[in-house]
Amino acid sequence: MRFSTTVACLAACLAAPTTALAIWGESASALTANLKVPGENPIEFCSADRDDNLIEIQKVDLAPNPPKAGNPLLITATGNVKKPIQKGAYVKVVVKYGLIQLLSTTADLCEQLDNVDLNCPLDEGQMTITKSVDLPTAIPPGTYTVFADVYSDEDEPITCLKASVNFPRPGLASFQNPEEL
Repeated sequence: MRFSTTVACLAACLAAPTTALAIWGESASALTANLKVPGENPIEFCSADRDDNLIEIQKVDLAPNPPKAGNPLLITATGNVKKPIQKGAYVKVVVKYGLIQLLSTTADLCEQLDNVDLNCPLDEGQMTITKSVDLPTAIPPGTYTVFADVYSDEDEPITCLKASVNFPRPGLASFQNPEEL
């Protein structure tokens, strides 16, 4: 699977509803807020404990947010690489459509970085990545969930992200707010 496709799927996802957590009151809201990736995006971190991650994601913006089938999606991500990322780094990706698992794969991260005009090793320091992805017009309606867990060549955590998006049936667009179309 192409890295840009994985990034697009992950970046295109809207945050999963937190209704179930709401029964726990403010502490659940604080937990959810702590998992939200800063910026105009629907992405969440997998865990509140990210101190050992090799990349600190500072902000991710999507335009448009939420993404729309048939439109380009512009992804801008800013972060800090704490330790160089060497060849052998990998990403585990799971994509689900509702409850059905569409994809479960492990990909070489460095091989995939060409799709965002980067290559290994990634040096320490501040980094901004901008990528435009054309979303297909024919995205089957439904909820898609993406989980991406990224590790270094020495199995150190680089980052872990999750998200979900609901692409509505095309006929339902007439019921949406015209400003959202």
